[in-house]
Amino acid sequence: MNLPKRDGWADVAKGVCIILVVFWHVITKHVHFVDWGSADGIASLWATFSAQLLPLRMPLFFLVSGMFAASAAFAPDWAKARRRVGLLWSLYVLWLTIQTFALWLTAPDFDTARAHDVGDYFLELTISPTNLWYLLALGWYLVIARATRKVPTPVVLGLAFAVSAVASMDVLPDLGNMWQVLQNLFFFVLGLRMRDLVRRLAASVNVWKAIAAGAVFVVGLGAVGYLNARAWPAVWPLLCVSAVYFGMAWCILFDRWLPRGTSGLRWIGQRTLPIYVIHMLPLAVIDRAVRASSVEGALANVPAALVYPLFLTALVIAVCLLLHNVLNRIGRGFLFNPLVVLPKQEPVAAAMSDATLILPRQRPVPPPYGPPAGQPGGQPPLDDATVILPRQRPNPPQYGPDDRRMR
Repeated sequence: MNLPKRDGWADVAKGVCIILVVFWHVITKHVHFVDWGSADGIASLWATFSAQLLPLRMPLFFLVSGMFAASAAFAPDWAKARRRVGLLWSLYVLWLTIQTFALWLTAPDFDTARAHDVGDYFLELTISPTNLWYLLALGWYLVIARATRKVPTPVVLGLAFAVSAVASMDVLPDLGNMWQVLQNLFFFVLGLRMRDLVRRLAASVNVWKAIAAGAVFVVGLGAVGYLNARAWPAVWPLLCVSAVYFGMAWCILFDRWLPRGTSGLRWIGQRTLPIYVIHMLPLAVIDRAVRASSVEGALANVPAALVYPLFLTALVIAVCLLLHNVLNRIGRGFLFNPLVVLPKQEPVAAAMSDATLILPRQRPVPPPYGPPAGQPGGQPPLDDATVILPRQRPNPPQYGPDDRRMR
């Protein structure tokens, strides 16, 4: 069976982005509250550095997600898109509920948005999303993409850019992470509608273009900071565009030059879902343990301030992946795929060829012209793999499967 070809750099980019997301939360929800003593300046530098990557993290993540969503958005009927949207929203509801109760029990003072009553919970389900907002946003993006599939690309991109520009101007009500849901629609649509262009740009990247992209991003970042222009019309989404190309270019080059060196990032990039939905819980437990013990005092020195945020980011990611593996082994894999329905007698070989643990790969309809896929001269079907969690090798069956802003 010919499996769809997957862009290696895209998984590298997803791996980089999820690491940066965890690092941002480590800084803003834990390191920021630790008493660093004389090393406080080092901790502040880490916070400043992480804040400069705001234009890169989620926009690049959504660009790649949009590239993988084409088959659902442009399918002949709503079935595939409806299933994916249901999956994303069920994941959001499930993990919002888990996180709400888990934080209430283990770390009630942890500084992150969570419901304190039924009213808060309802708002977080709808218009005031928590740090799990990516799942809610991606579901809405698929609905919008499906509903506008016959609208010309320039119109859709123009409207999405206008929404992003307005959302970045600080004129909307402060509704948790709703500003991020609105702002990142443009990058999802860009990846969805301009996938072929993105792949051509990826193929044309060289070191000089990557250096130039980095220079444009750094100069733009400095200019926006110096002029305090973040809320100026269209400035922030344009800065994000430069950041996305910069991040994409270097992910492509590292994947091209050091395929073995980036294999770890690709591996993480294929497992972003468990890291994303779990990471706030071990971070909250660690925060409570550190700040309530003598460990905090031991961190008040320059070497610890330099290393600790990086170490803690790696530790949290490792804990997430370990918990994911344990939950799968004890039959709780449905926590990462609430809508999964598998045949009782499915052969192991067939299960291992699934494109995703979340949505089993659908057999593509043969094109009406040209050699069929798998035949000499034929092209493999375009990869839609998954919007969240690409294929992982299943375990053998035991019997007969930011700023105001980042909350």
